[in-house]
Amino acid sequence: MELNDLKNKILKGDRLAVSRAMTWIENEYDGYRDLMDALHPELGRAYRIGVTGPPGAGKSTFTNQLTKIFRKKEQRVGIIAIDPTSPFSGGAILGDRVRMSDLTLDRNVFIRSMATRGSMGGLARQATEVADILDAAGFDIIIYETVGVGQVELDIAEAADTTLVMIVPEGGDIIQGMKAGLMEIGDLFLLNKADRPGADRLKSDIEYVLHLKESKSDWYPGVFLTISNKAQGIVQVAEEIEKHRKFQTDSGILEQKRNHRLKKRVETLVEQKLRQFFWNGQRQQILNRYLDESKNNLSPYKLAEELLGELLDK
Repeated sequence: MELNDLKNKILKGDRLAVSRAMTWIENEYDGYRDLMDALHPELGRAYRIGVTGPPGAGKSTFTNQLTKIFRKKEQRVGIIAIDPTSPFSGGAILGDRVRMSDLTLDRNVFIRSMATRGSMGGLARQATEVADILDAAGFDIIIYETVGVGQVELDIAEAADTTLVMIVPEGGDIIQGMKAGLMEIGDLFLLNKADRPGADRLKSDIEYVLHLKESKSDWYPGVFLTISNKAQGIVQVAEEIEKHRKFQTDSGILEQKRNHRLKKRVETLVEQKLRQFFWNGQRQQILNRYLDESKNNLSPYKLAEELLGELLDK
């Protein structure tokens, strides 16, 4: 399929074309960057929501219920489910698609499972580009659901317009959540499986910690009790997401956040290009020669200066 043909089909919402473009991105096939260039002017309409938290918190069940609420409003929803990488194939395990099977017959819901491929933050490297395809295809809402490795999930905060952090009563000391960085990135906090013992106490603890945390804006993150498998509390969360969207739009924060996201993506692409350009075969040989000849006489700093000097002298 030619690039222009693929682009036009994506803009018309053709599901096969959308799926094919995502495969191009994930496998970095020749031409995928040209496709992203062609689609870029069409981006910016979709609202992106991140759902993160520890494994087993109920993120997939919650995402399923939240999607149903958006669909009742006639909004098209794209879901990017970040699965742990299969140790056998290197691909996504696809557990999220199984848990969202009741959405698969809805032509206005598109679910794509992606493998983390070792990403420490839990978000697959190409997930933002996959979201761009959904944006260009006319989806109103895009939901990232991450594997929730409990580390500093800055990648989900960078990718999403609104970030939801899910915690469960068995989650342990809330201070551990702060150390994991989850308290720093949440725009909303969900205490899921709230029918279990300790939920009310943990909600108070989270609210106390949020009260102590220095706020970077006038938005104060709320803590919501949810029971996803019973669809309880989901409507309230959906309403709060809309409030956060309006707050960011009215205050100009949403535009700033998206500009920052674009800036970071450009920086990352430049760094990748420079790394590929710099570490060519000749420069690798120079490094190996230095290592063979100098042993421990030259520090890594000196070796780096020598290599950069060799480049700058040209």
